[in-house]
Amino acid sequence: MNIPIKTAEEIDKMRVAGRLAAEVLEMLDEHVRAGATTGELNSIAHHHITEIQGCIPAPLDYHGFPKSICTSINHVVCHGIPDDNKKLKKGDILNIDITVIKDGYHGDTSKMYIVGEPTIQAERLCRVTQECLYKSIELVRPGVRLSELGRVIQKHAESAGYSVVRDFCGHGIGAGFHEDPQVLHYDGYEARADAELLEGMCLTIEPMVNVGGYKVKVLKDDWTAVTKDKSLSAQWEHTLLVTATGVEVLTRRDEEDFSFLEG
Repeated sequence: MNIPIKTAEEIDKMRVAGRLAAEVLEMLDEHVRAGATTGELNSIAHHHITEIQGCIPAPLDYHGFPKSICTSINHVVCHGIPDDNKKLKKGDILNIDITVIKDGYHGDTSKMYIVGEPTIQAERLCRVTQECLYKSIELVRPGVRLSELGRVIQKHAESAGYSVVRDFCGHGIGAGFHEDPQVLHYDGYEARADAELLEGMCLTIEPMVNVGGYKVKVLKDDWTAVTKDKSLSAQWEHTLLVTATGVEVLTRRDEEDFSFLEG
């Protein structure tokens, strides 16, 4: 396993890419509403990324993925393909996953949106999943092992009666979209893969949490992953930099409160 350590110049580029990725999610806030289609959201995001930001949407044509963002609704776990005929309905929960490339470096982040008034279960799932992400971010510092991140995510999700998806994981990120290491969101590391975090590493944490069982299946489009039992699923993601004393959230949005990292 070859985990890249970023130089000061690379870190500066990662900060820019991360901020731009977060900006796309912030821009989309007003466009996520009942009646909008996921295809429309893709077009809005594509225009913003390419024409306003001067970036490249990393998902587009990545291993054949046909769109610029991922839109995953309700029981879709991840990699949902935007569709001009797929209208959002009141009560839907939607994950939008954004990755931009700026000056050769990637910023990768996702957020849950709730269309209209959520059900109690949907609101709770989205909240608990974000808490899983935040609890793992709080642990990030040099010397911590990846297994500790997965363990805290799994413990918090399961304490709420939910399950953590095993089939997909977080990853290192930089000039490459997906670099070493793999970042599991459950306690499942073999000893040789349980890397220690070091200053200068960049990685994503992106837990996927299901109301029902953790098993998923991929549809015939070879991308869309759904819960096998058709239960609701939620996901949140941030790109992180391991600093000398802790962590910097490169894709933080203005709405977020990371004061818990300041202690």
